[in-house]
Order: sequence, then C-alpha cells, then structure tokens
Amino acid sequence: MKNLFVAFILGLLFSTQSEAVEVAGVKLDQTVTVNSQQLKLNGSGIRKKFFVKVYIGSLYSAKQLSTAAAALNDGGDKLIRMNFLHSKVEKEKIIEAFGEGFANNSPDMVGAPELKKFLALFTADFIKGDVVDLALSADGSVTASHNGKPLGTVPSAKLAKAVLAIYLGDKPADDSLKKGMLGN
Repeated sequence: MKNLFVAFILGLLFSTQSEAVEVAGVKLDQTVTVNSQQLKLNGSGIRKKFFVKVYIGSLYSAKQLSTAAAALNDGGDKLIRMNFLHSKVEKEKIIEAFGEGFANNSPDMVGAPELKKFLALFTADFIKGDVVDLALSADGSVTASHNGKPLGTVPSAKLAKAVLAIYLGDKPADDSLKKGMLGN
C-alpha cells in the first residue's frame, strides 16, 4: 500500500512537470482567469526586433484556436500576455509599436477615439520581468494591466479585434510570434 501511495505521488509530480511550459527561462501560466472564466494557454512565442528578444507573447482562450481566422472570429474572452525579456522598453517605443500594428492590420482604427484612449493607458516603461496583460472580453472591452495593476478599460469591440489583429492579422508584428500564439 505504501509503495502504491509513493508511486501515485511520483506520478502526480511527473505529470505536472511535463505540462509546465517554459519559454526563454520564463514559466508560463497554463491557465488564467478573465471575467470569472478560466482560459487555457493557446500558444506562445517570442517577439524579436532585430534579433533582440523583446517579450514572450502568449494567447489564452477558452477553446483551442489554431488559425488566425478562428481567433479573430471567436467571440469569447481572450488574454494576450507579454512577459518582457529585454532590459528596458520605453513607453514611447511601446506606443509606437502598437500604432504601427494598428496601421498595418486595422488602418480604419488610426485616429479613432478608442485607439487614443487605449494608447494613453501606457504611461510607464517596461523592464525585464514585467508582465503586461491585454484582456479582450466577450463584451468587446479591452482591459490592460501592468504587473497586475489595472491600467484601464476601453469598451470597444472594434478595438478588441484590432488589438488581436496586431498579433494575428495579415501583417503581424512578428510572424514567428503569430505561429507560436496559434500553437504552431
């Protein structure tokens, strides 16, 4: 009986360890909660700029989304998490990168009031170890947080889809990141 108990405990330990995902030395949460709904890690990848690892981008969703079209058309809650790897990314660079992503994938959003509100949420630089979450709610709102501290919410289904398109659109910020977030 004692041997059976030890085998059971060891089995639990090894099964838990095999499910853990680590990217660039960062352990990623397998699940997150958005609007009281548990979302699973859909996939992740590393955002690189000129061979510099900037952050790990992860997509969480209620169901597996293996194509960009499926993700962009899915009406459920989603979360994009950025685990920063680079020593420092200035807020101006983040705002510029978001602006470029919107221009490339949702040009009709450029200059929109809700886009201006979204970009105004980012008032600090990001440093290595920071975690930035963009919760895309089924109700169409976008909520940003920095290291668990809420930055604000912008209610706009159009903005929520445009934020997702930065990562998964026809002209994503990083092709390999897009593939990773879709679980490929």
